[in-house]
Amino acid sequence: MTLSSALPKQLLLPLRNSGRRDGSTWLQFCCRCLADDAQPYFRRRWRLASRVSCTKHGCRLRDRCPSCRGHIAVFDQAQLVPQHYCVPCGYDLRRAPIPYLSPATRTLDRCIDNICSLEAIAHSPSGPVLIRRLLRMPSASGYYSTRLLTSLSTAARTHCAERLNLPSERPVDGAEDDDEERKARRLLRLIPPPSDRHAWIELLANALGRRRGRPGASEGNEPAIKLPDLLGAYASMSPRPGRRLAQELLGR
Repeated sequence: MTLSSALPKQLLLPLRNSGRRDGSTWLQFCCRCLADDAQPYFRRRWRLASRVSCTKHGCRLRDRCPSCRGHIAVFDQAQLVPQHYCVPCGYDLRRAPIPYLSPATRTLDRCIDNICSLEAIAHSPSGPVLIRRLLRMPSASGYYSTRLLTSLSTAARTHCAERLNLPSERPVDGAEDDDEERKARRLLRLIPPPSDRHAWIELLANALGRRRGRPGASEGNEPAIKLPDLLGAYASMSPRPGRRLAQELLGR
């Protein structure tokens, strides 16, 4: 009842227990957020399948109780107790260990969340394409070819994000400098202003589509860009001149 009407409902995790170890199991949570709250509560953004990390703390989200491995269903209580207690076993979720999340995966997660701002994605011509391709991220990563993002557990979705961050190709010996120079020129051409969310949504939709050879979200003939390059550029956006920014992105 508290979910915004603008929230892309296609990306909401279903409230169910599929019985599979890699299946989605109800709600996600950040144990550090629950520990910081005066009155612990579950955030709306944790319902999105495109999220696997906490925006505030950077740690990976959980969707199971570490004690009983049961699903999280704070609304299924037999008695009125605080939300941070596991319904089946009573474990205090604030004490849950923090799962490891690589910096690259954390960057990807935050960039996708920023690019797919609820207001922009609702009005962008590429918004529906991006939502469909986000749902097909398991296929794009080569991990679960027939599963949708919303049907996977937090751990499985994190693994998909990690695989998407892997470079799709490596330069041959002796060609690394030329490859880096071409990458810098391509980034300079493709980086839109930080405020142009529609352009970023289109770039992200195209980058996800190219992982599996899908057509672009637009009719343009813009050069291809790898997903790690795109997300690295977005994460490092600043008012500094474009050439200096591109050099920093490439570690030159």
